[in-house]
Amino acid sequence: MGFLDRFRRTPKAQPQIDPLADLVLEKLRIGYLVDYDLHTWEVTDYSRFKFNDGRSAEEWELSQSRESIYLERSVGEGELWSISKSIPIGALGNARSHILKHEDPPEQIEHQGTLYYLEGSVGGEMTASEGSDRHELIVWEFVDDTDEKFLSIQQWSETEITASVGHAVEDYQFTNILPGNS
Repeated sequence: MGFLDRFRRTPKAQPQIDPLADLVLEKLRIGYLVDYDLHTWEVTDYSRFKFNDGRSAEEWELSQSRESIYLERSVGEGELWSISKSIPIGALGNARSHILKHEDPPEQIEHQGTLYYLEGSVGGEMTASEGSDRHELIVWEFVDDTDEKFLSIQQWSETEITASVGHAVEDYQFTNILPGNS
């Protein structure tokens, strides 16, 4: 190696993607494409959650056109995949005001004709995709009579409260995972 070779920049090699090991649901990255429910979705964001009860979760924002959904992989006693969609907290009646007044949501919440029952709550921390931003939160989980649908309320600060509805999915429902621009 000559003296001037020390100052030459060589482009970093892009990591090789092993199509058998890396193109699986739990290794999605921002920019990847995945097919679900007869649509192709792009991964546009990623977050990690650690909960006070020892569980952890990963969440990928999947976007298509003007629609966004959230794919979550929860790990605790087992692995659980779910899809959810954000809803306005105002769509849950007086849930927000109830939380602000009593520091807990009501025991039951009705949304679009489905009655959801409070199953539990847990505190935790969310880390954004860049890894620098950490946000504490409290999550209240509600389930319907069939245990197939869920409703989740997240409190991020004294007054910042968000909500989502969703259902469990299986990893085989997601196909054609392709690397994209990341």
